[in-house]
Amino acid sequence: MQQLPIVVFGNNTFSSLAWYCLSQDSAYEVVAFTVDQQYLSAHSHHGLPVVAFEELAAHYPPGSVRLLLPLGYHAINGLRRARYAAAKALGYEFISYVSSRASTWPDLQVGENCLIYEHAIIQPFACIGDNTIIRSAAHISHHCRVDSHAFISAGVTLGGNVHIGEQAFIGVGAVLRDGLHIAPRTFIGAGAVVVADTEADGVYIGNPAKKISKSALEVT
Repeated sequence: MQQLPIVVFGNNTFSSLAWYCLSQDSAYEVVAFTVDQQYLSAHSHHGLPVVAFEELAAHYPPGSVRLLLPLGYHAINGLRRARYAAAKALGYEFISYVSSRASTWPDLQVGENCLIYEHAIIQPFACIGDNTIIRSAAHISHHCRVDSHAFISAGVTLGGNVHIGEQAFIGVGAVLRDGLHIAPRTFIGAGAVVVADTEADGVYIGNPAKKISKSALEVT
């Protein structure tokens, strides 16, 4: 089956990283970038055209390209979720990128619009929902479930049977004990050691991790 060309959302470092990985480590060809009209400050990025998302269908209609949205965790992953939903409503399909340098198993279930970067380890019986980013050297242990719209930063370690809820953000180098339930839209700070379940919209920092007074939306 012939691969459709790819349009990448964004014109910043996240989109540049995704473009480079697709160019060097996949069979996909990136043909353009797209951004919200208000952020259209230049009409080219890495030598490729940049078009307003509001006009994307006029330039690259659904069915002629597929999309990849490597947006970060702004608004506790809410921006990436909103643009994913908007593109899906327009009829676009998405790809996922799994680095050839990641360690995965044949039974791995990965949703659409996911990025799994180099040296990530995902053990058997783990599953990854839609629109989720797993950065370099993250360790997703056996039977973990990462729900849609989540962000797992570099060097994170999840023990076995951890459930990450929708839109959760796990900061660089955080460690999560086995069997935990991380509630939707939880923000876990860099280097935190989480030993208990979390509450939705909570922010957790430290070792052991403690909830602070701010909400996840306030810190992202």
